[in-house]
Order: sequence, then C-alpha cells, then structure tokens
Amino acid sequence: MDGIPKFQILKDFSEEQVFLNIIGYLDAHTAPELELALKESMEKGKYNIVVDFEKLDYISSAGFGVFMEFIEEIRQKNGDIKMIAMNSKIRHLFNILGFDVLFEIYNDKNQLLGNN
Repeated sequence: MDGIPKFQILKDFSEEQVFLNIIGYLDAHTAPELELALKESMEKGKYNIVVDFEKLDYISSAGFGVFMEFIEEIRQKNGDIKMIAMNSKIRHLFNILGFDVLFEIYNDKNQLLGNN
C-alpha cells in the first residue's frame, strides 16, 4: 500500500443527509478519523448519515465501537446511521455481532432510496 492511504473518508453533504464513503482499513489507528467525520456531520446539523462500505476492506472492534458511540445521540436528534454496500465478510461480522438489528443495512444506494 505504498503511497496509498490506509484509510480514507469521502464526504458528500446533501440537504437531507450525509454520505460517508469509507475506504481501506477501519481499525484502532483509523477509527478517530471516522469519529471526526461523524462529529463534523453532527456539528453541521446533519443527523441522517449513510455510510458506504463498498471500498472498505477491513473493520476491527474499534470501528464497530465508533458506530455504537454515536448512534444513540444521533437517534435522539431524530437521525440515523444507515449502511450500504458491505462486502460479504463485513456483512457477516455485522450479523454475528447483532448490528444488523441495530442498524439498517442496504445492498446499495438504489435499495436505500427505494429505486429498485
């Protein structure tokens, strides 16, 4: 991974929601970047957050912890964190940990928006 960042977040702020496209490895070293992105969204009054996992290769317990850290406060503000485009390995981890009950997970953006 020479010259390629270990983790990257592409942010797209729309009027209704924020799309966070997370890329690479989400672990204890990179989780603070996701925390900052979620805090930034909330500071801008954006509580409807969609996290795109399509280019995420790995998530550790620290990554799962970030989502748990913010979900209650976001829902108290009538928002939510929704997730799209997980690969089968990451989706399996979410299912094993019971996160599929806590979070809405969609196959892709079209399914999220009801366009399928």
